[in-house]
Amino acid sequence: MSAPAATAPTPSSGFTVWLARLKPDTFTLLLVGTVALASVLPAKGAMITASNGATDVAVFLLFFLYGARLSREAVIGGLTQWRLHLLVTLCTFVLFPLVGLALRPLVNLGVLTPDLYLGVLFLCTLPSTVQSSIAFTSIAGGNVAAAICSASASNLLGMVITPVLVGLLLAKAGAGFSADALTSVFVQLLLPFVLGQLLRSRIGAWVARNKKVLGPVDRASILLVVYGAFSHAVNEGIWHQLDAVSLLKVVLVNIGLLALILTLTTVVSRRLHLSRGDEIAVVFCGSKKSLVSGIPMANVLFAGHTIGMIVLPLMLFHQIQLMVCAVLARRYAASHPPGHVVAE
Repeated sequence: MSAPAATAPTPSSGFTVWLARLKPDTFTLLLVGTVALASVLPAKGAMITASNGATDVAVFLLFFLYGARLSREAVIGGLTQWRLHLLVTLCTFVLFPLVGLALRPLVNLGVLTPDLYLGVLFLCTLPSTVQSSIAFTSIAGGNVAAAICSASASNLLGMVITPVLVGLLLAKAGAGFSADALTSVFVQLLLPFVLGQLLRSRIGAWVARNKKVLGPVDRASILLVVYGAFSHAVNEGIWHQLDAVSLLKVVLVNIGLLALILTLTTVVSRRLHLSRGDEIAVVFCGSKKSLVSGIPMANVLFAGHTIGMIVLPLMLFHQIQLMVCAVLARRYAASHPPGHVVAE
């Protein structure tokens, strides 16, 4: 008796495909490995000084190269779609922070510790991602040109808006915040970015040609900051303060936060009668938070705090948004009519 032909995926194979979409990306695995390394071998003594110096150099280089790579033409060219860009900006820098403030009672209820809540509040102030927002918009069949403009503009605005929002929101949350931190952000992050932009006409083409070689600089910079932050946190006893239940609570809060923003961006886009492509761009650009920008900023803005606890919600949110948006992008793509062409 011949075996039946496999004409359709079985429930188990469908589950396997779904599970594969949730597989952590390589960078997330590197982040986990870095946290594990810092937990076992945290920087101490002279090693802390060396680690801090290497981190400062790496972050300077990170934002300098980002400035050299970012095309001003890409941002300016999309300004005609002002409704879309305004909506993404409002979601990123108004809606997210308001939701973050609304989560304040979770501290009184014992769901989040004060430091973890500061971490959630901080991630709410961050700009959108660039690479993943564009990638998911493309996969979903959305307006890629608009996504490039919105995500790039979001990161540019975030250089100024995020530090200001952090200062305002921390005052609301009853946490201390030094005005010197704003100066530090401008010197350590905005200055190299501006230098990169000014030198873009001379080095931009070289940076573009060597993208594969320079790409690891981004990840190495973040990993250095994470190692330094968690070394400090381990020395301060983070793993005695944070148990598995607290970690699970942060994950659930992040999932709820992302679900709310995804829902609101979808509903508002449809109420404004945006085209399907524009809706996709708004959903993916308006719901993301940048780990690349966030961790260096946290390292500057929260000097003296338990940085590990503050960046932990952002690290978890990073992986959650990748997993959820990967599934969402494929659902959007599957619902497109045949013959749809994605603008590149």
